[in-house]
Amino acid sequence: MPLEAAGTEVTPSAAEPVFRARGLTKTYRMGEVEVHALRRIDLDLFAGEFVVILGPSGGGKSTLLNILGGLDVPTSGEVIFRDHKLTGADETELTRFRREHVGFVFQFYNLIPSLTARENVALVTEIASSPMAAEEALHLVGLDDRLDHFPAQLSGGEQQRVAIARAIVKRPDVLLCDEPTGALDYATGKIVLDLLARINRDLGTTTVVITHNAAIAAMADRVIRIRSGEIVEILHNPNRMSPDQLEW
Repeated sequence: MPLEAAGTEVTPSAAEPVFRARGLTKTYRMGEVEVHALRRIDLDLFAGEFVVILGPSGGGKSTLLNILGGLDVPTSGEVIFRDHKLTGADETELTRFRREHVGFVFQFYNLIPSLTARENVALVTEIASSPMAAEEALHLVGLDDRLDHFPAQLSGGEQQRVAIARAIVKRPDVLLCDEPTGALDYATGKIVLDLLARINRDLGTTTVVITHNAAIAAMADRVIRIRSGEIVEILHNPNRMSPDQLEW
């Protein structure tokens, strides 16, 4: 895999970062025991990047993603999205941030069983400021012929594609994906990864994928390795592979 190690943060362009995180820590207390999920994380993410955050389960990947997405708050440190400081923001501000700027894709699809694919996606258009049509989002993920199917009538891969359509229908600046292929088989996982790569390329959406699958790193612009709540390595990939070239 043609990744080059970098001792310091790699800046893909001269542009200001979309996200700037400094000194992020997250500590949970379990009885008398303190669990350090994140330890003084410094990180910049740039517009249009495809970033893979790689590491073992329990290493802090999901905690970092949730803080970037405004779903959680750090114990200390700060996160700035463009010129807006997220740390210290109240719940109303964080809700507005999530609604206007971030799309989420999770390992489990979280679709509403009683709604069709079209209706699941259309729910988001009701709270977004300038969404695309639900049909357009489902077209982008290749589900024109599944608009009126319920989740139970869809395969796992199709359900994940509906979840991605739901995430992108509001035209987010950032797409945050937590183990998006974790519940899928090899062939279906590669279809979903190809879709994420196309969204990143065609829509210019900054895309962050967290995974424990090291093979996925080859399709990223940068790979951020996290272990025990710390960034242990940042790698720059000068020659991204397409998802159909990946093997695991």
